[in-house]
Amino acid sequence: MKSLVVVSALVFSLSVLVSPVGAEEKFDFVGVKKCKVCHKKPASGEQFGIWQKGPHAKAFETLAGEKAMAEAAKLGIKNPQEAPECLKCHVTAFPVMGDLANQKITMEEGVSCESCHGAGSAYYKKKTMVALTAGEIEPGPVGLTVIDEATCKRCHTPEGNSFYKEFDFATAVKKIAHPIPEGGSGASGDEDDGDE
Repeated sequence: MKSLVVVSALVFSLSVLVSPVGAEEKFDFVGVKKCKVCHKKPASGEQFGIWQKGPHAKAFETLAGEKAMAEAAKLGIKNPQEAPECLKCHVTAFPVMGDLANQKITMEEGVSCESCHGAGSAYYKKKTMVALTAGEIEPGPVGLTVIDEATCKRCHTPEGNSFYKEFDFATAVKKIAHPIPEGGSGASGDEDDGDE
């Protein structure tokens, strides 16, 4: 367990975003329930529903499947749902899994919003999302990651991935596309700050 905590801390420290002035800023995960509040309605593009139907939402669950268990056994892994080498890409909560009792994110979320978009504690509120969509504030200082091919290739890589399939970023992005509709704000929750 000690090595798991060390690995988790290392991965988390690598995922900390750096502000434009070079000072490190730590952003916390808020979990998919917070994202869902605003991103489940047509005005915001129904991103939650799109994610929920896609493969990322089931990423943790797949680790308990027959194929994953068989491959894990070949690699000497008893339970892929507990193995850092599997969880680092199948669970957004991996960097904080040693502290899940104090987190708002769960392992069962699989690869959720914050895996790609960055930990949301500074940008999940409605007024911030509206300002981001309007271009009034930059995404980096509030922890919102601008997604590119490198974002995906943190996990979609052949290294250490027994199930790797050729990864074409342009094709993959179209399969999971969840854009904000024309004229949408990216935040359509009834709540003023996105809290439940």
